[in-house]
Amino acid sequence: MSGINKVILVGHLGKDPELRTLDGGISVTSFPLATSETYNKDGRKVEQTEWHNIVMWRGLADMAAKFLQKGKLVYIEGKLRTRSFEDRDGVKKYTTEVVAENFTMLGRKSDFDADNSKGSKDEAVNFVDGDTLPPAY
Repeated sequence: MSGINKVILVGHLGKDPELRTLDGGISVTSFPLATSETYNKDGRKVEQTEWHNIVMWRGLADMAAKFLQKGKLVYIEGKLRTRSFEDRDGVKKYTTEVVAENFTMLGRKSDFDADNSKGSKDEAVNFVDGDTLPPAY
């Protein structure tokens, strides 16, 4: 039996997506995502924030770079990947990233429209790996 590697996050972008183009014209974008939980400790509310490194590839990367911005609320599905690299001093380091398979922009549609006169109805716009244009755009 094989295992399951599935991550679901809802959080706010910590920075604008950084889009890069690799050899062969492959797009990749990355950004930090903050998720927060609130719990009670000794009768007071405590908020704990976790930061996640998000990576998107190809068409999904292009859509994220075009539509997502720092502070926006987004739903992301993907899988965890841990990779190693050498830093400038030749020391081997490890990083764990969420490789996104799809994302949904959350909040008011006007938050994502270039022309905010279209109204402010709550709406979600979903992007799936392999999309070239988002639905309804």
